[in-house]
Amino acid sequence: MDGTFGKGSHLHLIDGSAYIFRAYHALPPLTRKSDGLPIGAVAGFCNMLFRYVENTRKGDQATHVAVIFDHSSKTFRNDIYPLYKANRPELPEELRPQFPLTREATRAFNVACIETEGYEADDIIATLAHRARDAGGRVTIVSSDKDLMQLVGNGVEMLDPMKNKVIGIPEVEEKFGVRPERVVDVQALAGDSVDNVPGAPGIGIKTAALLIQEYGDLETLLERAGEIKQEKRRQTLIDNAEQIRVSKRLVQLDANTPLDFSLESLEVKEPEPDTLMGFLNAMEFRTLTKR
Repeated sequence: MDGTFGKGSHLHLIDGSAYIFRAYHALPPLTRKSDGLPIGAVAGFCNMLFRYVENTRKGDQATHVAVIFDHSSKTFRNDIYPLYKANRPELPEELRPQFPLTREATRAFNVACIETEGYEADDIIATLAHRARDAGGRVTIVSSDKDLMQLVGNGVEMLDPMKNKVIGIPEVEEKFGVRPERVVDVQALAGDSVDNVPGAPGIGIKTAALLIQEYGDLETLLERAGEIKQEKRRQTLIDNAEQIRVSKRLVQLDANTPLDFSLESLEVKEPEPDTLMGFLNAMEFRTLTKR
């Protein structure tokens, strides 16, 4: 490969932060024998990267790859709405030391490790997905995060790494009741208790989808809210119009995140054996080291 990105290129974007949380909750606890350091999520993450490297060797079409992380919990969305993600519980103590180790693991596997201050991993993924699509390439987002479903279509798909399930337009429509380009409208109405996005009180995903299907898009719905026959629903939309608009700004991914590297720099590379083996030995991942 010459690194050039264009038609025929296939970019894999791995949602590192989301994967660590899922691995932590899905896999049994594991500690390093020598000092008791929690390493269960790191082990799951390394096994995922190992499978990725092996699949690439077997002829997987990925030509470029990056693992994307959240830089910190505070982003530009907190300036828009200070209570954004304010209800998130404290990070479990045993998970805290594993975040820097997953970044070390990514570099040990010779994969680009990316984060940007003030932005979420999802924003970086959106930016890279748009750039890759515009350059004529294909994109696979390795994540099951529902917020990323707004990016699906036009050469962009998702892959749930835990279930090994591809998420395309039909799967997005099944979950949200609308096509990917209208997902943010549904989310803006329904809100999100996990991220503390307020939305419209009393309106859930199904009702939001029906409203967007009927009126076409969120702005048209809000402009014509007075036409809605159900009094309670009508009044909710009228009274909370500004809150709903703010909610849309919170759930809409920023596809113009400033990045100081090119798609070409994300070309798939073989791991450096000494670096990789050194990291795996330090983590005491004996099974993976043997493999």
